Amino acid sequence: MADQSQLSELLKSLAGDVAETAAYLQELGVEGLEGVTPPAEEARPRASEAKREARTQALPPALARNANAERPAPPPPKAHAPPPRTFNPPPPLKSEPPNVLYQTAMPKKPVRLPSPDPPAPRETLFGDIAPKDELSLGRPGETFEDIREDIGECLRCPLHAGRNKIVHTEGNRQARLLFVGEAPGADEDASGLPFVGRAGQLLNKIIEAIGLKRDDVLIGNVNRCRPPGNRTPTSEEAKTCKPFLLREIAIARPDVIVVLGNTAMHNLLDTKVGITQVRGKFQDYKGIKVMPTFHPAYLLRDPSKKREVWDDMKKVRDYLSEKK
Repeated sequence: MADQSQLSELLKSLAGDVAETAAYLQELGVEGLEGVTPPAEEARPRASEAKREARTQALPPALARNANAERPAPPPPKAHAPPPRTFNPPPPLKSEPPNVLYQTAMPKKPVRLPSPDPPAPRETLFGDIAPKDELSLGRPGETFEDIREDIGECLRCPLHAGRNKIVHTEGNRQARLLFVGEAPGADEDASGLPFVGRAGQLLNKIIEAIGLKRDDVLIGNVNRCRPPGNRTPTSEEAKTCKPFLLREIAIARPDVIVVLGNTAMHNLLDTKVGITQVRGKFQDYKGIKVMPTFHPAYLLRDPSKKREVWDDMKKVRDYLSEKK
């Protein structure tokens, strides 16, 4: 009977300990333990040290040691977390570009300031001039010497690589008649003078046939450098050199220009019509009469065309006589 009473007291003591432990865990934030229901707050009186000591004396030695063991102290309250540490990157070296990983703002685009010397207004929106081939307009009052100085030792197109001499326009700069070919040949490249080879000698006879001398006329070419193998100058080569001829025409203002051959006619009149279709018919270049006819070099290959050239030159002679 005494054993039952002792066991009952032990169970009551254990139940009190369990309830007290559950209440402690609940204070720590533990929601609960499976199978354990904590008592109400008012039903959890703390046992006095004397009562605990009495219960401990009635327990077996192993349980008594556990009962006398000190309960662990509750953990200290968590302190507020320190503010996050900021990382300040070291400044980049002068020789290194800025590190984009540490840029806080995108770099601004450079501001393009207006030019202090704005270009002169153009005739059209896209800067075209009329006619389109006048890339170098002459200056008022310029002379042939000014144009030659402007040409200099020209390196503007690939023809300069194979030339010996630049062949400028030669003759009477107040002449009423101007002859224009396409480009110098081998004899002209060696001497630096236009139309001095076999074709030039035939041109001299043509000039004399209409009652003039070579010194009375002006003779030049669209291109001033000899193309390799006497080939026809390309459109880009002619486009580079032709403006200087146009400036000379603006100075001399001849009454008639005789264009010799297809290439010279196409470049001066800006046309693609064949010379056989317009030969012998006066054309116009800025108020100046233009007579297309065959090139003297072509007459050397086909002498039968000399009669047609003679007819063309008689029209030139008659026009010059009428305009005196």
